[in-house]
Amino acid sequence: MNPKPVKVIALGAFALVIVLGECWPAQAQDAKKTYPSMAPLEQYLMVDRDAEIALAQSAAPAAISNDAEVWVLTRHGYEVAVKGKNGFVCVVERSWMSPFDDPGFWNPKMRGPLCFNPPAVRSVLPLTFKRTDLVLAGLSKDQIIDDLKTFVKKELPTLEPGGMTYMMSSQAYLGDEHGHWVPHLMFYLPLTDGVTWGADLPGSPVMLNPQFHGAPEPITVVMIPALKWSDGTAEFKRVQ
Repeated sequence: MNPKPVKVIALGAFALVIVLGECWPAQAQDAKKTYPSMAPLEQYLMVDRDAEIALAQSAAPAAISNDAEVWVLTRHGYEVAVKGKNGFVCVVERSWMSPFDDPGFWNPKMRGPLCFNPPAVRSVLPLTFKRTDLVLAGLSKDQIIDDLKTFVKKELPTLEPGGMTYMMSSQAYLGDEHGHWVPHLMFYLPLTDGVTWGADLPGSPVMLNPQFHGAPEPITVVMIPALKWSDGTAEFKRVQ
């Protein structure tokens, strides 16, 4: 989930313009806020269950998300809200899926809709559920990390090839600094050097996401921006 500043990418007749640094003055001001501890649980929950379902489904084009299973966050963890048909699962992740050193780790406003494809459902989505269960149990960051290390060794399924997620919702809020950020796809790899994908190299559209990367989950995540949001509208932002 952790978005990052990227460069301008030109594809054919279109230009996907992504801002370098903080996109809007208001966001730059908000980015100074800190979240030293977890807020009351109510601030992370969405009162309107149907709104959370719709937000989760907005992560991917309707041809995918309409037949996907949808999970929503409750006081007791995630639970199935819509049965699926195509093997995809859509959820709205909260701020605790950020890197542990991210200043927005406890930001209660963060909402990250994702639709996981079947390989990612089986081998990556369990991390979302596990982190969430540990947070709801009231554990500290250090305790969560320790428990995740045990989970990775004993329970986490082996990462399947081809695991990816759609993260193309124009309604996402990925933190005070980044806001909606840009539509993108995320791909999950065993721990690897991002250079093998050309990640973050000049002119490359591939970015390295520090969400996991062995701290402690043994997964490397790379991201590739998309030209459109899931509803088909184009994404353009000004260059600074």
